Amino acid sequence: MTASQEKVKVQYDDQIVRMFFHATLFWAFAAFTAGVWIAFELAVWQLNLNTEWLTFGRLRPLHTNAAIFAFAGNAIFAGIYHSSQRLLKTRMFSDMLSKIHFWGWQLIILAAAITLPLGFTQSKEYAELEWPIDIAVTLIWVIFAINFFGTLARRREKHMYVAIWFYIATIVTVAVLYIVNNIALPTSIAHSYPVYAGIQDALVQWWYGHNAVAFFLTTPFLGLMYYYVPKAANRPVYSYRLSIIHFWALIFIYIWAGPHHLLYTALPDWAQTLGMIFSIMLWAPSWGGMINGLLTLRGAWHLLRTDPVIKFMVAALTFYGMATFEGPLLSIKSVSALGHYTDWIVGHVHAGTLGWNGFLIFAMIYYLVPKLWKTELYSKKLATTHFWIGLLGTLLYYISMVVAGITQGGMWRAVNEQGQLVYPDFVETVTRIVPLYYVRGIGGALYLIGFLLLLYNVYKSISMATEKPTDEVAEVINTNVKSEDIGTGHRKLEGMATAFTVLTLIAILVGSVIEIIPTLSLHKYVRNDVQVEPWTPLELAGRDIYVREGCYTCHSQMIRKMPSEVLRYGPASTIEESMYNRPFQWGSKRTGPDLARVGGKYPVTWHYRHMINPREIVKDSIMPNYPWLATEKIDYYALRKKLSIMKYLGVPYDDDTVANADLVAGRQAQEIADGLIEFGAPEEVRNKEIIALISYLQALGQKGGLSEEDKEGGSE
Repeated sequence: MTASQEKVKVQYDDQIVRMFFHATLFWAFAAFTAGVWIAFELAVWQLNLNTEWLTFGRLRPLHTNAAIFAFAGNAIFAGIYHSSQRLLKTRMFSDMLSKIHFWGWQLIILAAAITLPLGFTQSKEYAELEWPIDIAVTLIWVIFAINFFGTLARRREKHMYVAIWFYIATIVTVAVLYIVNNIALPTSIAHSYPVYAGIQDALVQWWYGHNAVAFFLTTPFLGLMYYYVPKAANRPVYSYRLSIIHFWALIFIYIWAGPHHLLYTALPDWAQTLGMIFSIMLWAPSWGGMINGLLTLRGAWHLLRTDPVIKFMVAALTFYGMATFEGPLLSIKSVSALGHYTDWIVGHVHAGTLGWNGFLIFAMIYYLVPKLWKTELYSKKLATTHFWIGLLGTLLYYISMVVAGITQGGMWRAVNEQGQLVYPDFVETVTRIVPLYYVRGIGGALYLIGFLLLLYNVYKSISMATEKPTDEVAEVINTNVKSEDIGTGHRKLEGMATAFTVLTLIAILVGSVIEIIPTLSLHKYVRNDVQVEPWTPLELAGRDIYVREGCYTCHSQMIRKMPSEVLRYGPASTIEESMYNRPFQWGSKRTGPDLARVGGKYPVTWHYRHMINPREIVKDSIMPNYPWLATEKIDYYALRKKLSIMKYLGVPYDDDTVANADLVAGRQAQEIADGLIEFGAPEEVRNKEIIALISYLQALGQKGGLSEEDKEGGSE
C-alpha cells in the first residue's frame, strides 16, 4: 500500500436505498394501473362510471404525477442514494435527513393521490398540485439537496464521476423550475391563482413542463445510466471526452426548448423560433449520450442473449435515442402543425417514459436486488419474459398513438378544392381512432402484466435470501489526494464541487432568463386598440369548475394561425384574449374540439344537456357524463376573495364588483336558470354548479381581444 493510500471501511446506508426501492415498486403498480384504466376510459366512456373522482379529467393528472414523481421519482432517489455513496466513497451526510426525505416524499405522493381526484388542481402540466403541497415539495427537495451536497462536501473520492454531474444538474435545476413555475397566491387552503397570466403563464409553464422532462426524466436517468451500464457490463464508459460534451451541451441547450410546445400559438414568434432552433440542436448532445451508453455495452454484447439486465439497458438506450430524435422532429414548425394536440404527442411521451425511463428502472431493479439482499435473482427466464411482454406493450402503445395522431392531424387539416373542411364534424375525427384507443389500452395492460412478473420475481428473490441484508463495506480508497492533484482543465473542475455547481446553475439560467424575462413585460405585446373584459364573478366560478374537472386535458382554448384551424374555429387566438387568464388554458391535447370561441355558438339548453349526457347532443361522443354538476351548489362565498386576489394581480375589477361578487354572480345565475327552467330543466337547477360552468362556456370568445383585422384574417 502506498503512502497516499489508507484502508478505510465505510458503512454505506443501504437501508434508505431499500426503502426507496420498495416505494418504487408500490407506486409503479399504482401509476401503471391508473394509466391502463384511463386508457380504456377513452375507448369505453362508460368506464368513467358517472363518478366525479373517477373521470378521465381527474384521473389523468393523477396518473402522470404518479408515473413521474412517485414511480420515477422514488427510483431516481434509490439510484442516487445507492450510487452516490459508492462514487464518493462515503456514507450519506445524514441518515436522519435521508429518512425525512423518504417519508416526506411518500406523504407528498399520498397527498397528491387524495387531492387530484377531488379536483384540487392548478391545471398546469406536471405541476397540478396545489400550493400547500408545492411548499412541501420544495422543503423536501431542499432536505434532499442538503443531504446530497453535504455528502459531496465530505467525500473521500475527490474526483466527481460523470453520474454525479448529472445529479448536481438535476437537483439545482428542478429547484429553480419548480419554485419559479409554482409562484401563486392562495384563495383558500385548496385553491390558488398563479401570478402569471396568459402568454406569461404559458411560457413559464412550458419552460417548466419541458424541462421537468429534461431534468427529472432525463438528466437523473443519464446519471443512473452512466453508473449502472458500466457496472452491469463490467466495462468503463466508452468515452470520457464525449461524456463532457454530452453533459454541458445538454444542460445548456435543453433549457431553451420549452417554447416548441407553443408553436403557431399567440406566443411571440421570436420565442417560438428560438424554442424550435434549440430543440433541433438537442439532437446532437442527446444522441451523444445514447452512443456513449451503447458503445459502453459493446463489450458485453455476448451477455445480451443471457442477461436480462443488459437487454433492458440496450432497449432503454434505444428508446432514449428514438425519443430524442422524435422530439426535435416534432419541434419543427411544419411537423408540429400536424402533430401538436394529437395522440402522436402522447405516443412520443410514452415511448420515452415506458421505454427509456421504465426499462432503465427495471434494469436497475434487476441489478440491485441481488446486491441489496445478498441473493441471486430468482429467475432470469422470468425477467426475460417480462422484457418481451413489456417491449411488445410499449410498441403497441407507441405505434397505435402515432397512427392515431397522424390520422387526427391529417383529418383536422384536410381542406378541399373549394376551401372547405373535408371533415367539419369534429366527432368523426374521434370515432375513426377509437379502435386505436383499444390497442393503446392493450399495450398498457401488457406493460402492467410484465411489471407484475417483475414483482413476483423480486418477491421470490428476496425470499431466497439466507442472511439479513447488511450495509456494504467499501474497498481500499485513496484518502489523501487533494483536489489540485487530480488533473488540469475539466478534470480539475471535477474535483471542485462548488465551482462545478455554480457553473451548472449559470448554464441553465442563461436560456431561462433570456426567454422568460421579456414576456413578463406584457404591455410590450398587448395592443392598446383592443379591449378585453374580465370574467364576471359567475364566469370566474365556472372557469374554476372547468379547471377542477380537468376539461383542459381534452380541450384546448387556442386557435392556431393555420387556415384549417381558422376555418374550423374562427379567427386565430390573440395575446389579448388570455391576458387575464390564471391559469392559462391553451391546452396540450384535443380529444374534443377547441373551445376558444364556443361562446354563443349554442343555446344554454344545449350546454345543459351536453354536460348531463353528451350523447344526447353528439351521438358518438366519448365525453363522460357530469351529472353532479346539476346537484352541487355554487360556492358564492369564495368569490369575493377570488376577485380580490385577481384584482391584486392586475385584473381590472372595480371595488363594487369585488365587494358584491356573490350578489352579482347570483343575479347572472338566476337569468341563466330561468332560461333553462323555461325549457324543461328542474326547478332545483338554480344556483347549481352547472349554471356557473355554462356562464363560462358562453363567455368564451365573447370578452373582446380581437381587432377588425383579426376578425377578417387570422391565418398564415
